[in-house]
Amino acid sequence: MEIKVKKLNEQAQLPYRATEGSAGADLFAFVPEDVTIAPGERKLIPTGIAIEIPDSGYGAFVFPRSSVSSKYGVSLATCVGVVDSDYRGEIKVPLINHSDTAYTVRNGDRIAQMVILPVMLPCYTETNELGDTVRGEGGFGSTGA
Repeated sequence: MEIKVKKLNEQAQLPYRATEGSAGADLFAFVPEDVTIAPGERKLIPTGIAIEIPDSGYGAFVFPRSSVSSKYGVSLATCVGVVDSDYRGEIKVPLINHSDTAYTVRNGDRIAQMVILPVMLPCYTETNELGDTVRGEGGFGSTGA
C-alpha cells in the first residue's frame, strides 16, 4: 500500500520506519521553536504533514513512542490517535507530560509512531434485544481482579 504524504512545509519530515521490521513509522515534531510541556500539561504538537490513505478499509493510528513514554513519562493525551481515511489535514500529536519534570520538544524530535491498520466499517442497527452471554451485563471487574 502506498500512503501519499504532503509536506505542509518543505522542512517537515516524512514518517520513517526505523527498521525493516518496524510496524510503526516515526512522526516528527515540526515546531518553529522549542515547546516545553510542564508536568501535568498537554500540548498539541504539529508534524507539518498530511497523508492520504487510499482505501476506506484502513486508518492511521498514532501511538506513543515507547522510549519517550518509558524514559520521560510523556505520552499521547488521547492514548491512541485515529486518522480517518478521508482526513486530509495536518497530523498533530497531543502530548501529555505524566512526569514531575518539564519535557521539551524540539523541531525534528520523534514524538509518536503511526501504524496503518485495517478497520471494519459496520452498520449500526437499533434493537430492543441483545443476545445472551455468560458474562451478560457484568462490567468492570466482573471476570476477576
